[in-house]
Amino acid sequence: MGEMFLSHLTLSHFRSHRLVRLDLDARPVVIHGNNGAGKTNLIEAVSLFSPGRGLRRASAQDMARKPEALGWKLNAILNAPSGQHEISVTSDAGAARQVQIDSKSVPQTALAQLTRVLWLIPAMDRLWIEGAEGRRRFLDRMVLSFFPSHAEASLTYEKTMRERNRLLKEQVRDAHWYAVLEAQMAKTGADIHANRVAALTRLREAQGSASPQFPAAELDLVQSEGTMPESEADLLSALQESRFRDMAAGRTLVGPHRTDLYGSYAAKGVPASDCSTGEQKALLISLILANARALTADIGAPPILLLDEVAAHLDAGRRAALYDEICTLGAQAWMTGTGPELFSDLGSRAQHLDVSDQNGVSEVSFVN
Repeated sequence: MGEMFLSHLTLSHFRSHRLVRLDLDARPVVIHGNNGAGKTNLIEAVSLFSPGRGLRRASAQDMARKPEALGWKLNAILNAPSGQHEISVTSDAGAARQVQIDSKSVPQTALAQLTRVLWLIPAMDRLWIEGAEGRRRFLDRMVLSFFPSHAEASLTYEKTMRERNRLLKEQVRDAHWYAVLEAQMAKTGADIHANRVAALTRLREAQGSASPQFPAAELDLVQSEGTMPESEADLLSALQESRFRDMAAGRTLVGPHRTDLYGSYAAKGVPASDCSTGEQKALLISLILANARALTADIGAPPILLLDEVAAHLDAGRRAALYDEICTLGAQAWMTGTGPELFSDLGSRAQHLDVSDQNGVSEVSFVN
């Protein structure tokens, strides 16, 4: 089996970190320190080596270290099945991020072809009881890990839908204005839906070998209204037929942007939204681990995992089961927690970092 891990990471003027240089191996990375010391900032930096806005969905300007606001730079050496690659992500004085792979400038979406980064953060603990947008985002992160082209399809669909919505709000009735936009939405929308269906199939298969400590989740795609057209032709027809209804609403009412992810505790048949807080957390961990197992089978290497404060609300048995699963996968999992005792079961199977705050500057050091 191949490997996917960062063997070097440099942060410059990123969040609370003025300058950090880390040389690493493929083992899990444990990061502990007081709240506010800069632990999450460290794994946020790693999340930016994948497409999108990172695990906090922050703007480039917000990631700049204050008060200097000089801009920031991240460098990493990625070891992947395709070989070793140098990746840099930079932002100058709040400008949009620029990405280079092996010294060549590339669009952000190119990272999807190279890296696989999955994460679980405390803000996701309420995933099953809050709005559909967060669940779609969670779903699409998993889909993207299986299908790198999903990023480009999603961006194109969203951009085209914004143009169509503008016409709807302006009450434009000439069909010619809509024809090209709806054809593009039908093509990319059908691709998005097909990718989601295929990803859920892979997740269901991978949950078959889940640890009993982490219950399997039954997942389904549901629409906020009606059903999702299955093919490009069906979606095109639905968009055309819905045009006047959409005009009255001022927005597009049919398509993959109206999809929600429904989850339930499979063994109990209970909706995830009705489960206890601990069960909801265990379901999320189960899905992340299933995603990682499926990817390992697909690409021949485990993804990089980012698990922020994941151990805080797990009992000792589930913590040990999680660490054993990560080590069995061979994943470089970056895990944060307030104290080293949360990770004692890992011992020498992980590399340990301590993060402290020194007069507003985060300091990172290895712990033996």
